[in-house]
This record gives sequence, C-alpha cells and structure tokens, in this order.
Amino acid sequence: MSKIITVTLNPAIDKSTTVPVLVPEKKLKCTQPVFEPGGGGINVARAIKKLGGTATAIYLAGGYTGKFFSQLLEKEQIDTSVIEITNHTRENLIVLDSASNLQFRFGMPGPVVEENEWKKLLSLLEQMNDISYLVASGSVPSGVPEDIFARIAFIAKKKKARCIIDTSGEALKLAAAEAVYLLKPNLGELASLVGAEEIEISMVDDVAGKLVADGKCEVVVVSMGAAGAMLVTKDKVCHITAPVVKRISTVGAGDSMVAGMVMGLTKHMGIADAARYGVACGTAATINPGTELCRLADVERLFPQIQVSDMMR
Repeated sequence: MSKIITVTLNPAIDKSTTVPVLVPEKKLKCTQPVFEPGGGGINVARAIKKLGGTATAIYLAGGYTGKFFSQLLEKEQIDTSVIEITNHTRENLIVLDSASNLQFRFGMPGPVVEENEWKKLLSLLEQMNDISYLVASGSVPSGVPEDIFARIAFIAKKKKARCIIDTSGEALKLAAAEAVYLLKPNLGELASLVGAEEIEISMVDDVAGKLVADGKCEVVVVSMGAAGAMLVTKDKVCHITAPVVKRISTVGAGDSMVAGMVMGLTKHMGIADAARYGVACGTAATINPGTELCRLADVERLFPQIQVSDMMR
C-alpha cells in the first residue's frame, strides 16, 4: 500500500462527556469522560487505521498533556513521529446535553510553538522518502507562520507526493497558491478562499472549477454536510449524495472523509469512487458518539448507498 503521512500542528486531547441537561450556575453531574487523541491529521491517521490501512502521524506535542496524548495514540497502535515542544498540548471538551440531544463543543486555544520546534517538523519531512500521500490538516497554532501548509506542500512537490490540504483561512489560501493535489474545503472555507461572503451550493462547481483552472489544485472536494459533497476536477463535476442517517456527532466527520478518500486512492479507485468512499466514511462518523470517527462496518454498509450524479461543466 502507498505510504501515507499526516501532519498535525495543533493536536488536542478530545474529552467527551454527557450531562442530563446543560444549565447555568449548577454543578452538573457528568458521565465518565472518554479521552481520545484528536486534531486534523491525527484523526485522519486514526480513521485510516480503522479502515484497515496504515499512516504515519507526525505532530507537535508538549507538557504532561502531550505525554498523555502520545499514550492515547500508542494504545490505538498508530505509527507516529512526535516533535516535542515546550508548551502543553491543548484539550477540547465535547458535552452532550441528554435532554435536548444537542452537542456542545468547546475548542481550547493551542500552545505557542517556538520557531525551532515547527522547523524541526519541516526538517523531518524533508528527510522522509517514498511518500505517496502527504495530508496536512487542522489549524495553525500561535507562533507558527500562516504559510506553514504552503511550505509542507512545497516539500511534497519535491518528494513527488500527492499533497492533500484541509485547513482554513489564510493558511488555506497560501497553500492553494503553492498548487496541491487536492483541497477539501467546506462551503464556508471555499467562500473564504475566493474572497466571497458566502457561496450557494449551486455556485460550487463554478467556483471550485476556477481553482482547478487557475492551477491551485488538481481536485477540489467540497464537503456540504448532509447534502454530501461536490467533486470538481479539470474534466469532471460530480454531486455525491449522502444517505439520510440519524446524526449523533459531527466531530471528526471531515477527517474521516479525507481518510476515506486517501484509502480509496491507495486502492486505485477512480477519483469519483474515492470521493464516494470518503463521503461514506464521513457519514459513518456522524452516527457514532463523541469523537469516535468512522467504523469499517458502517462504511461498508453505507458505501453502496452513496449516489454520484455527473453534472455538466
């Protein structure tokens, strides 16, 4: 199988719990918390493992939380390469209100990363060989330059690796300027990427098509939540429809989707089928609680239900 590397600059320990009802000024009794290692590329590597593949997760981690984070990954038998930093790895809190069945997600700020620390990560990538897919995903912590994903994309290009970027804001714009293999924005991120306030689903194929035509990437897969996804390449536009499911948690759905697409590509699926597999993985993640990501059995059940509609350019 192809060698897959994921990069996570701002990982987090995701702590999930449930309360009977979320009310202010009360001491709330929580269920026993579940701790899972999270963050864009980390979740992609974890999901790939669940799908029967192998990826090496490269990440920054520090402090006692960083050690605990690495222990969580070790328990899941994820192949890793950690760059130690001085400051503590962040923690996120996900709370499910049982009364309303609503989920509340509290994202904590990441640590300040020193220049020598993020440069060590780039140096490690420079030294790696035989990379087929390099997935850079997640947010950029304080202290790391906004062009970090562009630098990673440049390294991927030198290694002749397919680079997949899943981030937002200025970091996404700069990475696209470097020209990558695949971008996976959601509707809001796509709008930000092209300087628009918002983008309607009917506009996605034209907007994404311009990114491809301008050489920003070869493939754009726009995630659209319950509406599925839009795949756009130089000669193909497809709307991929997700089946209706009872959603429990959306945490990690996008990361599961990226993992599915990479797995599909490593299995030599065409890009449309790889995107279908990605949507199946993203949908499978939403039917599991907390930050559990997708399960292979659910993916295999959902995959045949994913519909692809070819659209005219």
